[in-house]
Amino acid sequence: MERDAGEQAAETVRQLRALSTTAGVAALSRAAELLAARVDAVTALSRLRAEVGPDLAGPAWGIARQRDKARASFGSDADRLLFTGDTLEQAGRPELADRRAARLLAAGADTVADLGCAAGTDTMALARAGARVVAVDRDPVARELTRLNATALGLTRVEVLDADVVELVAAAADGRVAGCDAAVLDPARRAGGRRQLDPDRWSPPWSTVTALLDRVPRSVVKVAPGLDHERVPDGVEAEWVSTGGSIVEALLWGRSVATSWRRATLVHDGAVTELSAADDPGPAPVAPVRAWLHEPDPALIRSGLLSLVAADHGATLIDPTIAYLSADEPAETPWLRPYRVADVLPFNLKKLKAHLRTQGVGRVVVKKRGSPIEPEALARQLRGPGSGSAVVVVTRVAGAPSVLVCEAPSPG
Repeated sequence: MERDAGEQAAETVRQLRALSTTAGVAALSRAAELLAARVDAVTALSRLRAEVGPDLAGPAWGIARQRDKARASFGSDADRLLFTGDTLEQAGRPELADRRAARLLAAGADTVADLGCAAGTDTMALARAGARVVAVDRDPVARELTRLNATALGLTRVEVLDADVVELVAAAADGRVAGCDAAVLDPARRAGGRRQLDPDRWSPPWSTVTALLDRVPRSVVKVAPGLDHERVPDGVEAEWVSTGGSIVEALLWGRSVATSWRRATLVHDGAVTELSAADDPGPAPVAPVRAWLHEPDPALIRSGLLSLVAADHGATLIDPTIAYLSADEPAETPWLRPYRVADVLPFNLKKLKAHLRTQGVGRVVVKKRGSPIEPEALARQLRGPGSGSAVVVVTRVAGAPSVLVCEAPSPG
């Protein structure tokens, strides 16, 4: 019979504590060696059982695998930190946690409550930035991970607390929560393996999010990137952050931290590019397709600031409901990716295939916006014998289903 959640958590905590002992550290080191040598799991576990004992073998192998996954984000710190599969998935990016911590402390925060600490990514960033941190979670595994990880990094100004976030926020007063003058909140947005689209079903729910923003002006809340703009309270700054062409987080900054209405942030190769506005700039103008199509960064789209970049580069929308811009020249900005337009056609699969054949195009990358097609499936259908390549954009132009055939960008 399966153990209940409480028993499973207690066993995981026991294993984590065992791995923090001298014997556990040695077991983790040996597991890392076997993983680096690409020894298969069955053989590695057999060797570990013989060398460090059955009690440490399985946990050490599991943590070694999580550390290997974490290294790309956490760098050398990964070799000192402990993660479970779930907490690593929730951990977020340390460089973004550092950025959040710096902004909170710049707003005058000295003590910060990390409300829902998971593996302690925000707690560690805040403590490293100089704050005293109260890390809060009802999950005993999250608390143990945060405690052990803070200790592993030599961060002594961290208190780990078992408390209910809803109750703490309800009791917040005079700009303080859990005895702190600032807070980070990351509501759980999944339940039973499914994403919860309704903020009222988050844990803690939306009512707690808005209560925190009202009662603790020095606060930041992580929210779903698709959050309806109408949900953002007055005076609160909403920010969308992207990297690698995807939104990696969306944030609501409390009124003592907010400096704008909306903000888009692009993180690339360690550089940060920001765009903000004090109020709604309105939509970009619409005009026919010109020589260059520009694909905006998703953070720019979600922030509602697309028209600012369009105005700077003389670009216009190709459809009032579609976030593609067109211009006479390629825009030199990290916010837009340009493609030279070769042809604009009404959407018709048979005619599109024939057109690509006559142009010698055999390989295509399909992009879409405002269309129900599946890009991968269409790319397979359009594959042909030609040696050329193209970017096929399926979208709407002035309300009509259309295809823009664009030149494939040069490598690099």
